[in-house]
Amino acid sequence: MAASELYTKYARVWLPDAEEVWKSAELVKDYTPGDLKLFLQLDDGREVEYKIDPRTNNLPPLRNPNILVGENDLTALSYLHEPAVLHNLKVRFTDSKLIYTYCGIVLVAINPYESLPIYEPDIINAYSGQNMGDMDPHIFAVAEEAYKQMARDNRNQSIIVSGESGAGKTVSAKYAMRYFATVSCSSDEASVEERVLASSPIMEAFGNAKTTRNDNSSRFGKYIEIGFDMKHCIIGANMRTYLLEKSRVVFQAHDERNYHIFYQLCASSHLPEFKAFDLGCAGDFHCTNQGQSPVIDGVDDAKEMCNTRRAFTLLGISESDQMAIYQILAAILHLSNVEVKDQSADRCSISADNVHLMVFCELMGVPCEEMAHWLCHRKLKTTTETYVKSVSKINAVNGRDALAKHVYAGLFSWIVANINNALKSSAKQHSFIGVLDIYGFETFEVNSFEQFCINYANEKLQQQFNLHVFKLEQEEYMKEEIPWTLIDFDDNQPCIDLIEAKLGVLDLLDEECKMPKGSDDTWAQKLYNTLLKKQNAYFDKPRLSNRAFIILHFADKVEYQCEGFLEKNKDTVNEEQINVLKKSKVVWLLKLFEDDEKATSSTNKRASVTGRTAPTQRDNKKTVGLQFRQSLHLLMDTLNATTPHYVRCIKPNDHKSPFIMDPLRAVQQLRACGILETIRISAAGFPSRWTYQEFFSRYRVLMKLKDVLLDRKQTCKNLLEKLIKNQDKYKFGKTKIFFRAGQVAYLEKLRSDKLRTACVRIQKTIRCWLARKKYLRMRESAITIQRHVRGHQARCYVTFLRRTRAAIIIQRNVRMWVTRRCYQQQRSAAITIQCILRAYMARKQYNKLMFEQKAVVIQKWVKRWLTRQRFRRTVASIIVLQSCVRRIKAKKELKKLKVEARSVERFKKLNIGMENKIMQLQHKINEQHKENRELSERLNAVEKTQNMEREKQSREIESLRRSEQEAKAKAVTVPSLLEKLSFLQHELENTRREKEDLEVQTKVYKEETQQVVADLNMKNSLLNSEKEELNKLILEQAHQLTDIKPYVETAEQLEKDLIEERTRYQSLLSENLHLEERHRDLKEEMNLSISSRKSGHKRTDSSYSSNSSEFSQSLGSTDGEDCSIQTEDETQATVDLPVLLKLQRRVKELEQEKRSLWQQLDNREDAQQEKVVEEQRTVGRAELDLETLKRQELEAENKKLKQDLNQLRKSLTNENSELAPPTPGSLPYNILLDHLSSSNEELEMRKEEVLLLRSHMVRQEALKHKDSVLGEGVKLDLSEIPSFQDVDKSISIHTMNEDGELWLAYEGLKETNRLLEGQMQEQERVHNEENRKLHEEVKKLKAEKEQQQKLLAQSLLLPEDARIDASLKHEITLLTNDNLELMKQQEQQDKTIRKLKKQLKLYMKKVEDFEASAQQKNTAPVTSTPVMSAPVKSTPVMSAPVRAVNITRKEKEYRGMLEYREGDESRLLKNLVADLKPRGVAVSFIPGLPAYIIFMCVRYADNVNDDQRVSTLLNSTITSIKGVIKRRGKDFEAVSFWLANTCRLMHCLKQYSGDEAFITHNTAKQNEQCLANFELSEYQQVFGDLAIQIYRQLIKCMEDILQPLIVASMLEHETIQGVLGSKPTGLRKRSTSFPEPAVTVEVLLQRLGLFYTTMRQHGMDLDLIKQVVKQQFYIICAVTLNHLLLRKDMCSWSKGLQIRYNVWQLEEWLTERELADCGAKETLEPLVQAAQLLQIKKKTEADAQTICTTCSALTTAQIVKVLTLYTPVIEFEERVPTTFITTIKSLLKDRVESSTLMMDAKKIFSITLPFTPSSVALETIQIPASLNLGFLARI
Repeated sequence: MAASELYTKYARVWLPDAEEVWKSAELVKDYTPGDLKLFLQLDDGREVEYKIDPRTNNLPPLRNPNILVGENDLTALSYLHEPAVLHNLKVRFTDSKLIYTYCGIVLVAINPYESLPIYEPDIINAYSGQNMGDMDPHIFAVAEEAYKQMARDNRNQSIIVSGESGAGKTVSAKYAMRYFATVSCSSDEASVEERVLASSPIMEAFGNAKTTRNDNSSRFGKYIEIGFDMKHCIIGANMRTYLLEKSRVVFQAHDERNYHIFYQLCASSHLPEFKAFDLGCAGDFHCTNQGQSPVIDGVDDAKEMCNTRRAFTLLGISESDQMAIYQILAAILHLSNVEVKDQSADRCSISADNVHLMVFCELMGVPCEEMAHWLCHRKLKTTTETYVKSVSKINAVNGRDALAKHVYAGLFSWIVANINNALKSSAKQHSFIGVLDIYGFETFEVNSFEQFCINYANEKLQQQFNLHVFKLEQEEYMKEEIPWTLIDFDDNQPCIDLIEAKLGVLDLLDEECKMPKGSDDTWAQKLYNTLLKKQNAYFDKPRLSNRAFIILHFADKVEYQCEGFLEKNKDTVNEEQINVLKKSKVVWLLKLFEDDEKATSSTNKRASVTGRTAPTQRDNKKTVGLQFRQSLHLLMDTLNATTPHYVRCIKPNDHKSPFIMDPLRAVQQLRACGILETIRISAAGFPSRWTYQEFFSRYRVLMKLKDVLLDRKQTCKNLLEKLIKNQDKYKFGKTKIFFRAGQVAYLEKLRSDKLRTACVRIQKTIRCWLARKKYLRMRESAITIQRHVRGHQARCYVTFLRRTRAAIIIQRNVRMWVTRRCYQQQRSAAITIQCILRAYMARKQYNKLMFEQKAVVIQKWVKRWLTRQRFRRTVASIIVLQSCVRRIKAKKELKKLKVEARSVERFKKLNIGMENKIMQLQHKINEQHKENRELSERLNAVEKTQNMEREKQSREIESLRRSEQEAKAKAVTVPSLLEKLSFLQHELENTRREKEDLEVQTKVYKEETQQVVADLNMKNSLLNSEKEELNKLILEQAHQLTDIKPYVETAEQLEKDLIEERTRYQSLLSENLHLEERHRDLKEEMNLSISSRKSGHKRTDSSYSSNSSEFSQSLGSTDGEDCSIQTEDETQATVDLPVLLKLQRRVKELEQEKRSLWQQLDNREDAQQEKVVEEQRTVGRAELDLETLKRQELEAENKKLKQDLNQLRKSLTNENSELAPPTPGSLPYNILLDHLSSSNEELEMRKEEVLLLRSHMVRQEALKHKDSVLGEGVKLDLSEIPSFQDVDKSISIHTMNEDGELWLAYEGLKETNRLLEGQMQEQERVHNEENRKLHEEVKKLKAEKEQQQKLLAQSLLLPEDARIDASLKHEITLLTNDNLELMKQQEQQDKTIRKLKKQLKLYMKKVEDFEASAQQKNTAPVTSTPVMSAPVKSTPVMSAPVRAVNITRKEKEYRGMLEYREGDESRLLKNLVADLKPRGVAVSFIPGLPAYIIFMCVRYADNVNDDQRVSTLLNSTITSIKGVIKRRGKDFEAVSFWLANTCRLMHCLKQYSGDEAFITHNTAKQNEQCLANFELSEYQQVFGDLAIQIYRQLIKCMEDILQPLIVASMLEHETIQGVLGSKPTGLRKRSTSFPEPAVTVEVLLQRLGLFYTTMRQHGMDLDLIKQVVKQQFYIICAVTLNHLLLRKDMCSWSKGLQIRYNVWQLEEWLTERELADCGAKETLEPLVQAAQLLQIKKKTEADAQTICTTCSALTTAQIVKVLTLYTPVIEFEERVPTTFITTIKSLLKDRVESSTLMMDAKKIFSITLPFTPSSVALETIQIPASLNLGFLARI
């Protein structure tokens, strides 16, 4: 497609502008080829015309689509030209606040002029290990790329940082070095990284100064080589410096400063060590006050001086050398103030009493007169004579300044050399990364020699940069096999030749410097004559000057003034002044002139060898230009031998305003630093590059379904051939498609048009659907209205018909009613007459009956009244008597209550049940209310029934009246009606009586109800009053509770502090364990080195690790404490004497309290011990009696069986018997043989049982007398007596003895030998222990001797007073240490005495018990002894019949212990810990099997009461587990396995400790198996700490596994595919030749599921698994969010949707495994809110309020960062306005939170290890044969 076709209506272009450089405009009408004008409209609405030259057809540059604006890489822009680059940088810098941007291989860094939170350690960790194109541009990304290429390719790297003064070069270089120091690990013991970073403040102090453009401008160039070893760890560094600006020492322009060190020294002049320098403020010296700006805002020079001195110390520069440096600096300050007086035109002088000269000479150690003389004179040498000539004042001042510059330059060189020596490493350097911080291209109004050298260096660097860019382009094309043509680029080799070639500028300058009368003017004429004649295009002469020249550099034309070139190039100084300084008394000053002396001596030596006269030093000295050229060539050779990485620093404005860009200044620097040249080279080829998959994903919308093939490459080719006819506009590579400039914009336009067409079609369809839906809704409404109207009309007609029919019916009924009414009137008159007559008769009868009834009623009431009056009088009398009696009792009770009321106890008793009373009264009130409601309901019910009865009776009376009238009307039926009337009258009378009774009852009930209601009201009032009183009490208690609330809050705060302290403790524990491991490694290395030197030494099994020795002191028994206390040499701090005395007094008080507590404890233990002894005594006696009885029964049955056997034999062999014996082979004979064999087997079995019982009795007797006085010196190891089953059954016991006595004797002899062997081992152990103690004392004495020698040597250096104070403090320290040691020994002796007392009491009780048992045996019946001896011959007692006792064989009952020999610990742990494979154990056996086996061994050691075994086993276990974790720390399965087993072992120690808090869930059998002799609570803590260490290693291992998966699955992979696609990417984006397998969320979930399954298989506690899962999800959230905050390409609406989908999958994973309550969901809240923030509407203030409310888990910095990075992926999205971001900031300004941007991905939550008891019975555990633990025996 032709470029002119893109200039259509609404196309946007760039127009040149004088102020803004480029201005945006929009085409009003289409452009057709041949038009001479473009009609444009500016952004402000003005319309302009752009004229087009028909010859050049110079159309204005097109503007990139909005979607490409703000890209991370400038090469991703479709149109690559100057306005596009400038606009992209401006948008990123001013709008998005992003200071870094890629431009191909160059990182563009713009100085923000304010500190940004983008250099924290979290940012470094986020960039570490990442590919360069995956993250947002950053200096850390460049450093990581260099570090990665060095490690991958084994090739040296260089980072070239350039830019003009104030652009931020030094800061960028500093952050690059900080990155290397952070990601690398030092291989030396001392931190090499700290020393490398410490060189920065020193070089800034001595080489940086304030200029008009920069407050911290580097006035020299430096190249730092950071060396790495084979493991890519920093081992050292080396620094080279270039072209220090020495003239700044003696001259500064207005508003500038000298080097920082001078102002730091003046600011610290008040310090005592600087008093001798006679310094003042910076304004007092000429060389620090010329710029009239001695202070920098925001900089504290005194504080910076402290940093400088600290850096000197860190680099190993001694204090004396530092003071010498400051002394020389002070001398330079005084030298600048030396005044030279003018005596004549060629003569000057310096007064002898010049104060500053005297101070200078004193500081430099030279004679004042001699220095003053040579400052005003100089020595001239000819071939024959030497002259001393005075000089003019100007020359004298220049000589003084030259001396100052020379001394400062020598000092600077010495500092650099010493820094290099400090950073030098003895190890071999494998590779290095160089950081070049060098001045950028400079051009001022007056440009001199310094600017010439700077621009010369930049020319060389630009050439190297151009060649490197061209080389990379060439390599890319060759790699993709694309035919390419030579790209034309500006080669600046002619300009370089102009400067450095033969007869070039530098060559002519050096030649002129050698001339005796050479001057700047003659040198300028040589330049004109030589270079202008050659017509060099890069050299020119100004029209109006004969002392200047112009060089056309790659960046701009620069005019140089020749004045001062020769002097600066020569850099001469008066030799006599140097000779005076060489005679200085200050020895350190001579170090500065050693290089000159070496150069002079080497020259003289060469001259003597050749026989020629040596030239003078002046002739021999190299010029500055020559030195700079040589060092520059060396630098270029170094850079060419490395892989370069480029950082170009840009200064946005000259006012140092933050985030404000001046387009003129920016374009000037972009041209100067080669950025635009890079863009031009890229634009000349194929700048836009897409992989086939990216192209297909982006432009899939331009294809039809039939065009999509399985081969993506062919699909893309077919599409491009259709869309772009000119095949030169694109090329197909092996893995990428290459486009020329503008083609991507054309494709984006086609894509946008296609999407817009699709949107229009969708809108058309939707609008059609909406209109049709509206029409159908209106039609349906019309039909409904019609239906209702027609229905209404029909209903009206029906109503008319109904009314007509109703009128007819009414007329008929009215006529009938009139006729009937007339008839009724006549009939009513007759009935009325009859009624009146009958009523008169009835009333007469009724009055008679009423008279009689009322007389009876009056009598009844009178009688009742009389009776009631009599009763009331009686009751009143009784009440009066009762009231008198009760009044007397009440008075007595009142007196008692008054007495009680005055007492506090009564008040307390009243208050005790107050709450219960309140509840009871409230309940009572509720019941009363309920009763009232029931009564009122009952009353209402009764009233309703009465009313119903009344109505019923009235209706009946009415009916009776009607019937009476009918009866009168019917004369025929009168008699019958009279009968009915009488009956009805009778019924009426009954009804009246019932009515009267009901009324009476109702009245009585009403009275009673009113009385009850009154009583209830009264009670209610009383209860209300009581309730009010109780409410008052409750209010008082509430006030008390409010007083308690602060304590509750304090408790909550203490709980929070506890959690924080736990977290801090666990982190410190991990650090401590890490240091222990490192110490152990060093110790092993030291032992290996010692063993290599001493071949005779061998490591034994008894040498434990530092961990075992650490616990042997604190956890062993008292015996162990007596013999295993280890003293360590620790450096004692200085002791404060008053504090020490107070502490001693406090120690005495605590000792007294301790003695009293020990005494109480002894008393309690004595009482408890007596109870235990009594219980043991009774149990032991019962067991012995039971065993004796069993043995007697077995022996009796054995004898009976023998007798039966003998009788059977006799019967078989007796020939005289009545019955003949059966013949052999017959059935009886076989039966007898079978019976005989079974009897023999039974006999053998009985013998075995008898022998077992005998051995068991012997063991019980030995145990009984083991601790007695008689057996005190004997230690029986009864656990090693083998059971009879262990003896080989093939050996016939009958060969020894029928009853086994010989075997018992043999066992006793073996027992004796074993005891003797144990005594020998005990003696050997005691001897070894004494030997060890002697060795420790010798070591301690040696250490004390060395310490005293050090103190003596230090005290000799101190003054006499300080020496006395130091000696006193030392003596006090020694006495204090001795006192503390004596106190420890005394405390140890007290413990020993207490233990011996306890043992003595125990032994005395055992002796008493033994004597008592002996007396009982003596008094026992004699008949029991034969049974014990079991003789063969019969006795009278034995002749008695013995009761047959059947002893059944029981199955073995195991006790849940494993027996092992002493010394088998290492073998056990080797097989069980070191060589164990977790996978086989986890799959085949019960979870936690190793923990159970180790604990069963611990139970055995506890059972035999061997504290040494317990401590050895547990310490060896800890050491072995640590060794496994150290070796296999990256194996998740191994770490998880041992975390589960460590926790299980810790839980077993708690579960079987006997502590009431842990045995509540135990079975009775488990409680019996609790540890009996040792309390291992401290080991519980130790195993808890070990579990915490393993947990942290597990998290670290898990993090290493998850780290590569998180970003790829949570951010990069797109599960939701659509028309969004990916945006164009630049050269930095990663692209590989081979497609990598996609890492999806499913892969991440599979990995999480594998972690979960592994932990479950290993039997890890569920609470611990939940904590691990919570930590996993926090890592996922932190890593994802951190990368989201650092990747602009990920902040889009579609990515927010993808993140929310991925988070939903994670939450579903939690729900499936019932882990929703573990707190993992809450850790994902920041990520969820960030995804919502990407999707939420971001326009109005209401949206801002919603964001502030919703994003509570994100910090303000994170919210603003996400909004700033938000980037539209398609044209229909909009960027976030800056006003909206400002609104967000104002709304969130009051939020109190952390200011950090990144989440701490390394954070580990504090772990809690809740106790989880085990239901596994120890006695049921069997040891698999595959574990090779056959030496363990179940007991």
